[in-house]
Amino acid sequence: MNPTIYHLQFDQIKKEVKARAIGQYSKRRIEEMTFSTNLQTVKSRQEETKEARFILESHQHVPFMGLTRIDFLTEQMKKGMVLTPAELIEYADFLRSSRMIRKFFEKNQYQTPLLFSYSKNMPELLTVEELIYHHITNQKISNDASRNLRKIRKQLQLTEKEIQDRLVKFLRHPHNKEMIQEEMIVQKGDHYTIPIKASYKNRVSGTIIEQSNRGMTVFIEPTAVEKASASYQLLKAEEIAEEYQILAFLTGALAEEVQAIDLIVETVTRLDIIFARGKYSRDLQGVTPAINKSEYIKINQGRHPLLVKNVVPLDFELGENYRGLVITGANAGGKTVVLKTVGLLTLMAMFGLQVPAEKGTELAVFDEVYVDMGDQQNLANALSTFSGHMKNIAEILRKVKRHTLVLIDEIGSGTQPNEGAALAVAIMEAMYSQGALLVTTTHYSEVKKYANDHEDFMPAAMAFDREALKPKYLLQVGATGESQALWIAKKMKMSSMLIQQAQYYIHHKDYQIKKKEFPKIKEKTNRVNPVQSLFSKGDRVFSTIHQKESLIYEDTGDETVKIYLGKEFLTVPRKRVVLKTRAEKLYPQDYDLDSLFTDFHIRKWQKDIARGSKKAHKQLLKEACERKVRKQVDDKSC
Repeated sequence: MNPTIYHLQFDQIKKEVKARAIGQYSKRRIEEMTFSTNLQTVKSRQEETKEARFILESHQHVPFMGLTRIDFLTEQMKKGMVLTPAELIEYADFLRSSRMIRKFFEKNQYQTPLLFSYSKNMPELLTVEELIYHHITNQKISNDASRNLRKIRKQLQLTEKEIQDRLVKFLRHPHNKEMIQEEMIVQKGDHYTIPIKASYKNRVSGTIIEQSNRGMTVFIEPTAVEKASASYQLLKAEEIAEEYQILAFLTGALAEEVQAIDLIVETVTRLDIIFARGKYSRDLQGVTPAINKSEYIKINQGRHPLLVKNVVPLDFELGENYRGLVITGANAGGKTVVLKTVGLLTLMAMFGLQVPAEKGTELAVFDEVYVDMGDQQNLANALSTFSGHMKNIAEILRKVKRHTLVLIDEIGSGTQPNEGAALAVAIMEAMYSQGALLVTTTHYSEVKKYANDHEDFMPAAMAFDREALKPKYLLQVGATGESQALWIAKKMKMSSMLIQQAQYYIHHKDYQIKKKEFPKIKEKTNRVNPVQSLFSKGDRVFSTIHQKESLIYEDTGDETVKIYLGKEFLTVPRKRVVLKTRAEKLYPQDYDLDSLFTDFHIRKWQKDIARGSKKAHKQLLKEACERKVRKQVDDKSC
């Protein structure tokens, strides 16, 4: 997309115009349409739009019919494809519409002389139009289209009646009652059938044409109508062939007039585009601006067309008393909106649209409109925002000349202020010397001074209400404005004391530069008394190393503790263990804590040994003998 169109949002304006066009071909043409740099062409476009708007506001309706797909149908015809009855009627409606449009503008020729001059040269194809309407009725080929077609369709009616009569007789026969699923005749394609219960399909003489989805019903063409059905299908084929011949004849009649049709299509499409511009201009409540090629712009109470709420009208002038305008003021004060409004209204006028402004507005036709605004950063090409702006401006400088409008937002910004300001002045001088009209915004004092001192530049400022700390969004030519950074900071809810300090520093540069002593923060240390035990046997703790809970088995007071985790005794750093619950809160007063760290079977074995169990002692002796055998020790007791 052209960067100018993108930055000025003209693509959205085009989208609005396209939405108001009727034909698909018209919409494509609007998309391809460009700004004219020819003064007479722009004046003609403005006059076309003005005449279209007159028709719209007088509540008359241009009879656009059959326009939606006319380009597609014409292409089909040119490719040798035969059009369907519906498509031929659509074409006939279009031809009829072109005749009505011609008469419409003939009636309004004194109010719309330019549009009348376009329409009066459209050829009339009344013969082809009437030929189509004669052969096609209600989207179908009529019986009177040909003698042969009338004969075929009459035979079809007789054959169809014969089939219907025989099938009714079949339905009413008492012998067939129990086999019939429903007493009705069902047409399946070109076959007339009877719905028969699937269980009786072998008892009915005839041909199965189709079966229901659930398989409960079969549709049978009885033998009694097979001969008549064959005749019916043959006649159907003859009807199709005859209809094709008629459609081919009608399409051929259109093809013979292809040159005249192309002229009609182009003319009606042109009118559709003009009325799309008129509709959008009416919706904007625009005016027809005076047009010049003298590099003079005068906007009277102009409005940005895409900003519909709380828009402050813009009064703007450039090109007569000064060729350059430098706008200063608050960041949120509307400087960029001024640039976009000037650029967008200029493009709209060159496109042929009326502009949202008051009478007395005059716009220039430029050879080029260049814009540099927004974030030009490009990560793919390793361009910073400043580099992106410089790349764009360098390209503009190579192309800029007379009859060129250049709009630059925040010229020279994004780098060291003194260098940025110097570069901005140099760029402005270069563009001015090459003949461009220049509108730019800035915060640099040097650029403001340059605009104030230059004989062909004019400073301007966006009005600001200092008492209410609010921008007025009003352009004041001849004044210089401040950036209102403090207002922005206050709006962003920065502290009032800080803003007061900043206000003081604007006039007094005695910054606080002395070193401030900040007291050192002593680290709190939790040293463990090596004598005193912090954990007790049986305490429930959390091991941060294992991310699991465990029990304290032993705490000797040093830097490690022994825990019982997963039937294992592990030694871990004290600082990696976090106390969860003390043992005295978990167990009764005389609870045997050792039992927490031994298996139930081992504890039972130990108790059996202690009470003198013969079975336990016998098992103990057996284990001792097994150890001696393994060590190859001779013991008679074993």
